[in-house]
Amino acid sequence: MTNDFQQILQMGQQMQARLAQLQSELGQRSVSSSSGGGMVTITADGRGRVRSVKIDPSVVSAEDVEMLEDLVLAAVSEAQTRAQELHEEEMKKLAGDFPLPPQIPGL
Repeated sequence: MTNDFQQILQMGQQMQARLAQLQSELGQRSVSSSSGGGMVTITADGRGRVRSVKIDPSVVSAEDVEMLEDLVLAAVSEAQTRAQELHEEEMKKLAGDFPLPPQIPGL
């Protein structure tokens, strides 16, 4: 049983190290999304932090501020959704790399 416990601890440490590495990697990756047929483009890192906003000059008009706000919101939401999907995909890969520990009676 001691050997099983040590194995579980070792797997936990490996998982923790891989999670830290994954968070770092996600910070270096990027996802992009656009709205309004490409009039607004948002780029975010793999953790969902918005890194850049590009707005086509043809959209900038005092009369269309509300439309621009809607386009930016739609693009940001989509970029964050894509980042979340990327994160979930990578977490599934990570979980698949580690076998579940053996069942310990009484736990």
